Amino acid sequence: MRSGVLALIVGVVLLSADVRAQGQWPRFRGPSDGAVADDPRLPDHWSETENVVWRAPIPGLGWSSPVVWNEHVFLTSAISAGEERAPVTGLYDPGVDSGATSAAHTHRWVVYDIDFETGTVRWERELASAVPAIERHLKNSFASETPVTDGERVYVYFGTIGLAAALDFDGQVVWRRELGVYNGRQRFGTAASPALHDGRLYVVSDNTTSSFLVSLDAATGEEIWRAERDEVENWATPFVWENDLRTEIVTAGLRRVRSYGLDGELLWELSGMTVNVVPTPFAREGLVYISSGYPGGMPRPVYAIRPGASGDISLNEGENGNDFVVWYQPMLGTYNTSALVYQGHYYTLLDRGFLLNHDARTGREIYGRTRIRPGTGFTASPWAYNGRVFLLGEDGDTFVVRAGPKFELLGTNALNEMALATPAIVRGSLLLRTQSALYRITRLDAQ
Repeated sequence: MRSGVLALIVGVVLLSADVRAQGQWPRFRGPSDGAVADDPRLPDHWSETENVVWRAPIPGLGWSSPVVWNEHVFLTSAISAGEERAPVTGLYDPGVDSGATSAAHTHRWVVYDIDFETGTVRWERELASAVPAIERHLKNSFASETPVTDGERVYVYFGTIGLAAALDFDGQVVWRRELGVYNGRQRFGTAASPALHDGRLYVVSDNTTSSFLVSLDAATGEEIWRAERDEVENWATPFVWENDLRTEIVTAGLRRVRSYGLDGELLWELSGMTVNVVPTPFAREGLVYISSGYPGGMPRPVYAIRPGASGDISLNEGENGNDFVVWYQPMLGTYNTSALVYQGHYYTLLDRGFLLNHDARTGREIYGRTRIRPGTGFTASPWAYNGRVFLLGEDGDTFVVRAGPKFELLGTNALNEMALATPAIVRGSLLLRTQSALYRITRLDAQ
């Protein structure tokens, strides 16, 4: 009898947790990495005024994405006390005028809680104030890491100042932990967001001094374990892969892709990436997809990997796969954007304004490089719903493409301001950040 009651209690707890997690957007790219369930309220068309529920001005500069839990929309920014050089759109080789850009003034690092219904600021919390000690690429910001939340606390990481912190939903700081301030090889700043799983926060910091992946207790901030890494820079967020065999933490890197167990032990690794590793690993179709694609690098790979690997699974010269690398494309990787798998299709959005479509299970090409619009660059990752794929350009225009085996551009939605952050999509609304504001967009005729 006791076992039956216990089983019932466990079942109720699990059901409650599952229900509680529905309709939330707790991390970068959301729970399904940009592939969103159909919802008639989600918009195909918008502008600065059309289908806009609210527009909330956001001070400072931050390219972090919003995360959402119930009525709370969390966002971060770095606010300068004076004028700073403005970011510039486009793909260009960074020289003295755009790479390793120093701050001119003191900055404040701020977390915002914005009301989902009204767009008003519930609270704002300053976590630090200083002149940034490291530089950034002109297109980067000093607050590019996306927060993550579990419904009890919101967790932030500012790599520029080496600070990880947890705040409760009233804006009170629960804990702070200094993880160190480090420069990457090119001094382009930081952007890898924290990851959260089962009461632990994971932060990766690849730099020229002391690269590491660290696991922190989400309740206290205490360090649980630390894995040293032989890397020099990295902007890719670690991905917690819950597959049929185990849960592992997949990290991209210039020298090696590495996957760790929940105890911090290395499970498998893979060489063959290119420089400037930015795209975040993600999983669909039972596979984890890993890529990098700096335009001047060779190769620019995509790897699709099945669960269960161990040791070194690197491809030998001339190989396109092995026991665990299901498929490999040597020239399909992207520079800044993460790819999208939607309805069995693997969509690649190249920063230079091309879309490609491959079979997500096999890597077979469905359609090749297709120009979206000449002169438009892309940094935000694509997303999809209602049979549409959405591509947000750096100038604030979102291109709507029909999902499926043929490329068809259905429309363009303009916000007329620079946009590099990947949106959040939750409960019939698109939360899209531009350089100065956050929009909540929905189909107002479907409310």
